[in-house]
Amino acid sequence: MAFATLVEEYRGNQLENIHQGIVCVIDQHKQIVYKKGDVTQSVFYRSALKPIQAIPAFLTGVAEKYNLNDQEAALMMASQRGETYQQEALETFMRKLNVTEEQLVCSASYPLNEKPKNEYIWNHKQPRKLFHNCAGKHLGFLAYAKEKGYDSQNYGDYAHPLQKDLRATLANMCDLDESDINAGVDGCGVPNYSVPLKNMAISYLKFGMPQLCEEGKLQKAVTQIGDLMQASPEIIASHDFICTELLRDPNIIAKGGAQGVYCLTLKKEKLGIALKVLSGSELVWPVLVAELLEKLEYDNQETIDRLLRLRSHDIKNDGGKIVGHTKVLL
Repeated sequence: MAFATLVEEYRGNQLENIHQGIVCVIDQHKQIVYKKGDVTQSVFYRSALKPIQAIPAFLTGVAEKYNLNDQEAALMMASQRGETYQQEALETFMRKLNVTEEQLVCSASYPLNEKPKNEYIWNHKQPRKLFHNCAGKHLGFLAYAKEKGYDSQNYGDYAHPLQKDLRATLANMCDLDESDINAGVDGCGVPNYSVPLKNMAISYLKFGMPQLCEEGKLQKAVTQIGDLMQASPEIIASHDFICTELLRDPNIIAKGGAQGVYCLTLKKEKLGIALKVLSGSELVWPVLVAELLEKLEYDNQETIDRLLRLRSHDIKNDGGKIVGHTKVLL
């Protein structure tokens, strides 16, 4: 395994942190046009898998059958943070499905964002499964299980038919045999999957180029998922998050995952991109992705500027004074 240094952080003039990782950029022919490190290294998607995990539900038309609005449907791809508008969309989504909160495999959680979490605790409310970061994905699983007539219990088990269908979909999107996909358990309790970073980039390329999907129904589902993510960017994460800022750009479909994984596609340029920061840091994502876009000569400077407003190259102390800098090595 070969890893490259992607980011160095300096406090004053002294090197404080090094973030190693791997980066892969794939063109429309599924050829590597840029890489750092060993892109054959297998990497867990974590929450970057959510748009792919949502595909089976969209193939069965659950959004139309249950009359989901854009925000409710986008929750199936979201890592929601517990903002009021996300809580409300989760509640209505669950009611439309006619399922109960107890059916969710994920654990009970407080809202993740500071303001709604503090309000929740201040009002002596208990954690809820519905406010888990992955609850929307789980509601999508339950919707799909209902449509297929699968047992809604134990849908997080590796051997459950729902998970078998997801692995087949993932293999298709990644151009892999299922035997080449490694499995682990995600934080929310359901399987998550690991594939070579190059194949991860291929899977996101297909969100930018649905015509690469061989089946017409799959093309339609992938297009619908991308459109919904762009229509409701603050549902996918929330304000002041990289996913939200990238999805505001009509040319980009993007989703991050825990432990430093980030994936996106540039539709006009016909590129698929996947990266893994081995330290697991998400803090360096904005500046790293911004510089990668600049390296690729991306022509929407406004998108790059929005990323750098989330985190610039400057490192500041608690009082806002510049005390160091970040160096990206691409």
